Amino acid sequence: HTPMYFLLSNLSFNDICLSTTTIPKMLVNIQTHNQSISYIGCITQICFVMVFVGLENFILAAMAYDRYVAICHPLRYTIVMNTHFCGLLIALSMFISIGNALLHSLMVLRLSFCKDLEIPHFFCELAKLIKITCSDTLINNIFIYFMASLLGGIPLLGIIFSYTQIVSSVLRIPSAGGKYKGFLTCGSHLSVVLLFYGTVVGVYITSEVTDSPRKTSVASMMYIVIPQMMNPLIYTLRK
Repeated sequence: HTPMYFLLSNLSFNDICLSTTTIPKMLVNIQTHNQSISYIGCITQICFVMVFVGLENFILAAMAYDRYVAICHPLRYTIVMNTHFCGLLIALSMFISIGNALLHSLMVLRLSFCKDLEIPHFFCELAKLIKITCSDTLINNIFIYFMASLLGGIPLLGIIFSYTQIVSSVLRIPSAGGKYKGFLTCGSHLSVVLLFYGTVVGVYITSEVTDSPRKTSVASMMYIVIPQMMNPLIYTLRK
């Protein structure tokens, strides 16, 4: 179970970091009744949010692969999911997430703003910031959609592939008890995946069907805060 707990510890640490990028500033704003943030502070917050959201996506994909190897290739589990390989997965995920966030942040820095503007959100979000700029944002929007499709789609396809193979293997187990144990092995992770992608889809749908800043902010809070609160509870209940 060492590889699974290694990945789980990284997921927990990432959840803490993601919450830390938004909640402390929000609490200070509530306490001081001052909702302003500097331009550099806004860019920094965008960068860190993108790093940890991207990293969460990759960690969930790595955990899905861990469950795939454990269920479909149990005799090779300790060979495939060794400490070096797990560390390499996390390091590569961090490198890609940081690089993606820095590229987006640098592309925002080339934009100009006519005056001090208000972002209708409880934290600085890339899409909201781009909407209030005076510059041409075509390149930024194309880059956002391209990278979101690439870095969001590949891990999601990996998760789908892993669970397709897992379900296929578990259904071939003759006994009902074996099937139950097989599905129980990946139940917690599947719950976390559905929670994460469910809130992401919820935010996207809300932003598309409504122009209300309040509703969009509430949906984004569900996406930023709720999964990080629920993940430890889900894995605790498994025990």
